Amino acid sequence: MPVSPSHGHGRDGMREIWTVGHWTCPEEDFIGRLDAQGIDTLADVRAHPGSRRSPQFSAGTMRDWLETAEIDYVYFEELGGRRRKQDVDPETNAGWRNASFKNYADYTLLPDYERGITRLTSLADRDRVAVMCGEPMPWRCHRLLIANTLTARGWTVRHIMATGEPRVHELGAWGAAPQVDGRGRVTYPEREADQPEE
Repeated sequence: MPVSPSHGHGRDGMREIWTVGHWTCPEEDFIGRLDAQGIDTLADVRAHPGSRRSPQFSAGTMRDWLETAEIDYVYFEELGGRRRKQDVDPETNAGWRNASFKNYADYTLLPDYERGITRLTSLADRDRVAVMCGEPMPWRCHRLLIANTLTARGWTVRHIMATGEPRVHELGAWGAAPQVDGRGRVTYPEREADQPEE
């Protein structure tokens, strides 16, 4: 049963954002997942908004069938994944062993990312927004780092899964241990416990 939209705020007035991965999901099933949460805007954070494996998720095609379902589509290039190595002190996010996650963690410290987060949260203050990428598992996608940023700034993030209820994001539950500064900026320094014993 679809949730009635409450424009930017969930139960008890809390600020909420959802995430979802499309993988090879048929469009009808995908729309059903969004409708079940009352999503009215999809924020595409793919580096390249297309899919050879699932052509129904190419941006142009998607925009059409989402419009038919009365769901808005917005592309967020500044939040896209697959970032190159950034000019950031290598120790800042040394807790990440995976280069892709480390590169994106470094990118989160740059102004372009911050602009993307500001644009996303402004949209989510008005609409029920789901952040979308291709990977279905949020812990294997850069949505994890976006969710960490949002959670650190007071948002409740809910990951829409293939089955069951959405999973509430917990800061630090997956991946490198986050450290949050007074401005809500998240970094992942290497902890002593992360270092191999000599």
